[in-house]
This record gives sequence, C-alpha cells and structure tokens, in this order.
Amino acid sequence: MFDWLKRVLGGGEPPTENNRHPLPTKPPVRAETAVSPPPPTVRERPSPAPTSGQTAAHQFLEKLQEKIGRLADDFANGTINRQQFQELYTHYQREMRAIETLIETDQGQSELGDAFQEGESVLIRQKHAAKAQGYAIYENSSGMPITTLGKFEVDPALFVPMLSSFRSATAEIFGGELQATAIEGGRWLCFVPGQYTTMMSLFTAEPAKRQLDFLEQLHHLFEKANRTLLPHPPVEVSQLVFPHEHFLGKWKR
Repeated sequence: MFDWLKRVLGGGEPPTENNRHPLPTKPPVRAETAVSPPPPTVRERPSPAPTSGQTAAHQFLEKLQEKIGRLADDFANGTINRQQFQELYTHYQREMRAIETLIETDQGQSELGDAFQEGESVLIRQKHAAKAQGYAIYENSSGMPITTLGKFEVDPALFVPMLSSFRSATAEIFGGELQATAIEGGRWLCFVPGQYTTMMSLFTAEPAKRQLDFLEQLHHLFEKANRTLLPHPPVEVSQLVFPHEHFLGKWKR
C-alpha cells in the first residue's frame, strides 16, 4: 500500500538516464515572410519549328519586301520610269502570292528554288527602259536643222510645229526648260533648249527623270565643246563634236 501511494504522489526513485523519458516536442513554428513563394512555372509548349522549305520561303518574302522598298526609292530618285515601276511591282506581287501559296501547301525548298529566278526582274527592268533612238539639233536663230544622229524617224509634219511652238512659247507654257511628250507608237520626244541650239531626242519609251537630267547635261556639253562655232551660222557640221553618239541605244542610269 505504501509503495502504491508513493507512486501515485510522485515519490520513488529519482530519475536516472535509464528511466528518464524525454518530453514530447513540437516542430518549430516557421515565421511567415513578407514575400510569397513564386507560383509554379508553367512551361509553354514550343511552336513547331518551320521546315527548311518554309524558312526559305519566309526569307524570300522578306527579300521581296526589301526589293519593293528599293523600287519605290528608284522611282523617287528618277532612275526608272513609270512603266518600269509598274511592271516590276506587278512582278514582285506575283512572286509574293506564289510564295504564300507554297507556304500554305508546305512545299519543299527545292520547289521554291525552281519556281523563281533572280534574273527575271532584271530582264523586266531592261525590257521597259527608255533607250535613245536618235537626236536632232536645230539652230535657235533660224530654226534650220544642223544634223540628225541615230534613227530620228519622226514625221516632220509632227515635230516641226512642236519645235516652233517650243522655241517661241511663253514661260507660262514651257518655262524655258526641257519638255517631254508622248507620240505615236509609245515613243517619247524630248525638247532640250540651249543658248544656240535646241536638241530633240527620240526615246523608245518614257525616259526616267534622271535620263532627262542627263539630256540637259549632254546638250550643255555639246554647246560648251562647240562654243567657238555655234554662234556663227551657218555651222560646218564636220567641225562639230557630238557626245550624243556614245549613248545611242543605251540606257543612261
């Protein structure tokens, strides 16, 4: 009985290493921080890489856009005429539509290479470039022809009245500057005034602005080189020099 009471009241042997039982412990409480943990990363499924044919097609489309931009610059700078611009622009647009069709149908790169030729646009540019067929030079004082160069095949009944009107027109009509007009057969006739003479140039198509600028330089060079002879008509043609001959049938950029 006595031993039982001691056990109930807490008596008995002092605790030893053998009979001591560790008190149960709780896990430490982690203090909350101000920064919330980042949300789990959601990985997006990568887009399928384009095939080699598609890559080539997209690159070709970008190249065509660059060409169209340069085409606009060429016309703005006067290096091509309107027909060249329209034909080349139409050509580039046809190529773009065809490439887009290849992309949609997932054609291979070899078909892309077979379908388009880099040199085709060059041929279009050359085909529609204006070329000088011939020149005619007239005295300002008398209106008499000095000479013709190349194939200046224009009916005199057409250009003589135009030349007379050009030389005598007021500044409101011509302004004393170079004039160009379309004539039959899609050809163009240009009038270039000078101090002593007037030059007429016949082109196969509409000249580009830079060609017209060059015509003025060419006629100025002609009068400068022959300035000792031109003021004294009648002029001996055999003694004149004609820089025009070098550019007959050529497209001057």
